[in-house]
Amino acid sequence: MEFDSFVLAAATDDLSQAVPTEYADAVEFRLDLADEPLEQLSEYDGELPIIATNRVEWEGGDAADTPERLEALRKAIAHPLVEAIDVELSTVVAGDGLGLIDDARDRNVSVIVSTHDFEETPSGPEMQRLLSRTGEYGDVGKLAVTAATLDDVLQLLAVTRARTQAGQRVATMAMGAVGRHSRAVAPLYGSRIGYAPVDPDYATAPGQYDLVTLRRVIDQLGDES
Repeated sequence: MEFDSFVLAAATDDLSQAVPTEYADAVEFRLDLADEPLEQLSEYDGELPIIATNRVEWEGGDAADTPERLEALRKAIAHPLVEAIDVELSTVVAGDGLGLIDDARDRNVSVIVSTHDFEETPSGPEMQRLLSRTGEYGDVGKLAVTAATLDDVLQLLAVTRARTQAGQRVATMAMGAVGRHSRAVAPLYGSRIGYAPVDPDYATAPGQYDLVTLRRVIDQLGDES
């Protein structure tokens, strides 16, 4: 998965769930939320490529910070349809994720390096710095922030545009009600990945649209741009 163009990922913790391929380009499989995740992967025979995520608790996930968490991701990349993994910037900076990134690249699996702020939207320079750091390690740098005002969203979109023009592949979104529309418009500014649940009752982050709605809005905005 090269992320040369926008990818809409259907977020799920259940790989037996039917994902409409006319709306999704990939599946984000949340190992941290799943029952028997590695068994689910071994039985997966779907059409869509997988982004494997095993999100640690302090970044909004449900996985404990243990060696087993990264080992599960290491095992996941052996599956032929796992084409990308997501690793937190904090995990990489601590040194724990560097070997995993090397293993992924040995298997031609792309690496998304992510960072989340569930409290606020950092300043523009700080968001630039964070995305720049993610780009030092990942094929795509992901930044999710929490917007309190429309100005927060504007600042995130400006940073998205700036990093894209600098040649970096990024995925950005503003979480929460105020920032919800960023998930639809960020691709116009260069964001390469969007996330949406198939079932809106099972969102994996605050402010997500359901898959069908987000696909339709993004496609319509793209046609009008």
